Amino acid sequence: MIIIMRKNASETEITDVVERVKAVGFGVHLSRGVERTIIGAIGGDRAALENISLESAPGVEKLTPISKPYKLASRDFHPEDTVVRIGNHTVGGNDLWIGAGPCSVEGRELLLESAQLVRDGGAHALRAGAFKPRTSPYSFQGMGEEGLKIMAEAREQFGLPVVTEVMDTRDVELLDRYTDVLQIGTRNMQNFSLLKEVGRSSRAVLLKRGMSATIEEWLMSAEYIMSEGNHNVILCERGIRTFETATRNTLDLSAVVVAKSLTHLPVVVDPSHGVGKRAFVGAMARAAVAAGADGILVEVHQRPDAAKSDAAQTIGPAAFQQMMHEISAIAEVLGRRVPVSAAAHV
Repeated sequence: MIIIMRKNASETEITDVVERVKAVGFGVHLSRGVERTIIGAIGGDRAALENISLESAPGVEKLTPISKPYKLASRDFHPEDTVVRIGNHTVGGNDLWIGAGPCSVEGRELLLESAQLVRDGGAHALRAGAFKPRTSPYSFQGMGEEGLKIMAEAREQFGLPVVTEVMDTRDVELLDRYTDVLQIGTRNMQNFSLLKEVGRSSRAVLLKRGMSATIEEWLMSAEYIMSEGNHNVILCERGIRTFETATRNTLDLSAVVVAKSLTHLPVVVDPSHGVGKRAFVGAMARAAVAAGADGILVEVHQRPDAAKSDAAQTIGPAAFQQMMHEISAIAEVLGRRVPVSAAAHV
């Protein structure tokens, strides 16, 4: 249930409604917009809420039930777009955010070189995996905590916030110490224990869509995170599994449009995993921006053919520069911009 307060509702009236809602066992989330305040009543017994006659409470304009199973993530509950700050830049709003880097941390010198490459190319964050979930147990699994230390060094040296995947509830506290954004990978989108654990973190969470997940299931996973108190959630479309074999996955760009109509959370696109072939990555990045994505997460390596993981979908420095030029032009046509990375001036 959402309780929409009148435009001129006083703080005393808002506080009174909040206390009445809490008294009948509901959780409360306040959304203060430009025009009015919305009070979200989360959980609890709806009949108990109806019994306290909130419609006639001072300052209340109307009550609106939320029919969707996700509440906190719903645009009904939070009509204005959420903007998530990562370092000196934001995801959502008018600016387009770029996270770039190799699939995995392969070594200190290589990662520092990659960090400089993507920083100079205009990226706003460095992405790389310290722990790598692989289909084969014999594939490179990442460098673990040593990889996290290298990423933290790259952040200090080049001024880029770092994004890396967390795979285990036991590792959340460890990653909190080293990283700026906790990524939930496609295989863990419905790992509800992990979602709740990152929901108790203060770090932003980048939630990738499961490879076979519906948009509603994706948003319900975001709800798990938000229900624990962390509302700094970024959705990431990274392709879904279909019958098509020409690409690694089928990049569902309609999900960008649909998700942004249903939720206030920012939506970014990972074209690298979406298609799995570097020749198509730039085109899909352009299409994602045209569709309204709030950012691009892309795999970049100075020597892509030599990358230890996902070499086939990783682009090189020249392709990255070209992609940045092209998406900046598309963003400008749409009245958006790719801001100059502050880190590039460090």
